[in-house]
Amino acid sequence: MFKEHGTLKTGDAFVARMVERVVRPLSECWQPWGSPVGLNMLDLPEQTSLVDVTEGPYLVVSTMLDTSSVCCVDATCRRLYAQNGMQRGPWCMLGSHAFMGLELEQDGLFEQLVPCLGTERGDADGRKLARIDWKSRYLRFLANVPMFATPFGSREITVVAQPDEVAYFRGRLRTDVLTRSCSRGVYLEVEVLCNPDNLSMAVADFEAGGCSSVTFSPDVGAVIRERKVCEEPRKVEGAYIQPLPAIEPPARFHGRIGLYLFQGKLAFFRRCASTSEEDKDAVVGPWETTGFVSDISWAEGRRLTPCIAFRDEGAYRARIVCVGMKPPIDVPMRGLGELQEDVSWSSFDWEAGAPNLREEPEA
Repeated sequence: MFKEHGTLKTGDAFVARMVERVVRPLSECWQPWGSPVGLNMLDLPEQTSLVDVTEGPYLVVSTMLDTSSVCCVDATCRRLYAQNGMQRGPWCMLGSHAFMGLELEQDGLFEQLVPCLGTERGDADGRKLARIDWKSRYLRFLANVPMFATPFGSREITVVAQPDEVAYFRGRLRTDVLTRSCSRGVYLEVEVLCNPDNLSMAVADFEAGGCSSVTFSPDVGAVIRERKVCEEPRKVEGAYIQPLPAIEPPARFHGRIGLYLFQGKLAFFRRCASTSEEDKDAVVGPWETTGFVSDISWAEGRRLTPCIAFRDEGAYRARIVCVGMKPPIDVPMRGLGELQEDVSWSSFDWEAGAPNLREEPEA
């Protein structure tokens, strides 16, 4: 498929620009490969090609490329294809940036450390990053993170077969990575196009061995925190707040809902879309946010699973439209102590057979 070229004529102009914009400024301070003098790219032979600088400056330049650009470079020759797939190469760096704080069940974190026995080189724990095809790993994360887990197995849900169905995301949130010292967060967004009854967005610690969750109801504008304290008879302790107004009944929520985890704090988002009875055109409202209403001290373990909970069966249409780092609008930053003081939660307890307070919490 690939053909090795002695000199990449198409890369000569790129090399010239790289020398001018990147290498020349860096040559004043770099002393690569233990050399006592700086690298002078101006002394390179006239026929220098892109493949001749893969070991140094190319690694710097490649970090500035997006996915489509790296794919184009991959198609030029075997050497660059192999270079791009190496540890700390562009595919590795793209994945580390895009999927920071996210993991898949079978793959773990994007840069998951795995034991490598019988190797001479490793880190202090005797562990190292295994030899990985970083391009394939990037494409696998890109395809699977924005999907619902089994039994749905796709980005979009169209049918819910039974009441109280829960659709879990394949991508999990790692709280040990998204700590208070982390400068980046994770934002998840779902678009609701058809909603015959009621749905909500939540995060739960069930897979980490916990029994707690935090749920946002876009219909009511409420955030509910729950913890199961007894299995038989089923008993739940919880609390709720209503930072956003409820939508006017009998309307069902349509639009977009989002969840943002940043520095150990949770915020939810809502953008309502109403439909005119006359022309059926959607009228999209502004984005609203609950602000940072909860920390994650309630969670057990280091893994949170996002999910969509459906109250009743029926023909829904809900799809994952965004897995990113920033929400659509800014959330005011507040310290954890201020968050706990400002947010007033109303407590409730319920047992099996009791009314579900999530449907109609008091203001």
